[in-house]
Amino acid sequence: MYGTIALKLGVGFFALVVVTRLLGKKEMSQLTPYDFVFAILLGGIIEESIYDEKVHIGHVLFAVTVWGLISYLVEKLAERFEWIRLPLKGKISVLIDDGEVNHKEMKKNQMEMEQLRALLRIEGIFSLKDVRYVFMETGGQISVMKKPTADPVTPSMLNIDPEGVDPSILLVDEGQIKEEELKKAGKDEVWLKEELKKEGAGNIKDIYYAEWSPQQGFLIRKYPKAENK
Repeated sequence: MYGTIALKLGVGFFALVVVTRLLGKKEMSQLTPYDFVFAILLGGIIEESIYDEKVHIGHVLFAVTVWGLISYLVEKLAERFEWIRLPLKGKISVLIDDGEVNHKEMKKNQMEMEQLRALLRIEGIFSLKDVRYVFMETGGQISVMKKPTADPVTPSMLNIDPEGVDPSILLVDEGQIKEEELKKAGKDEVWLKEELKKEGAGNIKDIYYAEWSPQQGFLIRKYPKAENK
């Protein structure tokens, strides 16, 4: 029994290597939801067959080969026909378009503002003011194009020692005041509402997001008029 299991594992492993090689190399960041489903089901085929004594090694090879051929065929059809490719692979979403957050695309991708800001921080961007475009790739990672002013002449080029710029803080998110973030900033609701009024955004419910930093002040974006509640 143990010898059969070991043999099935060995055969299954090499079959998986051959199939994945034939289907092409991809980095993890390039994988689409379809690729994950393919990998999970392929692994499931091997797992189920290993401990079932009724399943012969030939059955394992046959199942892996058929599944590999189906996946290969689907890949080729997806390359050729857009109506197949879009449901399987998805398409790139523009989350920030020319400096403006695309509320519909954010909602469509179930992306919250704080999630987007976290992804931008990973890219070394700490304020939405510095962003011109953000693209969400089909694999879920983002690509960012900064505004030209986001990379100005550096202080080191001018031999000066400037004060640091603090990361911006999200104080209003989808019409709601972020109490914890407000406390971290050392401010209160009275101050926030007064400052928002000065910026022409007196109604909190109309604000999609508002970020603030001591050095750069506010960046406020309201909901599109058609989507105001």
